[in-house]
Amino acid sequence: MTRIIRGAVAAALVGVIFVVPAVYCRYVGVTSKRLRTVDPGRFYRSGQMTAEGFADAVERFHIRTIVNVQTDVPDPDIDRSYWSCRTIKESELCRKLGVRYVHLVPTFLPSFLIPENRLSIIDQLLYVLHDEANYPVLIHCYAGLHRTGLLTAIYRMKFQGWTREQAFLDMTAQGPGKWSGKWKVLLQINR
Repeated sequence: MTRIIRGAVAAALVGVIFVVPAVYCRYVGVTSKRLRTVDPGRFYRSGQMTAEGFADAVERFHIRTIVNVQTDVPDPDIDRSYWSCRTIKESELCRKLGVRYVHLVPTFLPSFLIPENRLSIIDQLLYVLHDEANYPVLIHCYAGLHRTGLLTAIYRMKFQGWTREQAFLDMTAQGPGKWSGKWKVLLQINR
């Protein structure tokens, strides 16, 4: 009988020591997926969060505009929470939260056309950002790394006066990895 009790206690300890923290870590990661403050009170970035995560960000940071820059998903189905299989369209969630929803399609040019041409998404984003009524703004893609990283670098150069090199170093510190060389080329055309 004591072997059974010891086994049960050991299993419970393993659950408490390993499983609970792993589940909690995953919960936090999905709910507030890489939510970062870029410019307090003005500009935030993230990956696609749960509806619960978006609602928390809207309340905490008083977000007025959410900009989705996912290429293939103009109005994604957002999980209502980490614990639920139910979803809600992002545009509907934004309507319920009382915030503006904007979808911008990041169109990428072949490298031989850069720096002669400028990406249209940059002009579209600047159009949104030049309207003070849109602030604070939360911009997100799926992971919150590449597309938001590039557009955050554009924001830093245009609105915070950062140099191209400062914006690039900040962008790579946030994790775009192997793509960073490509993004540095794109930053050449966006001063």
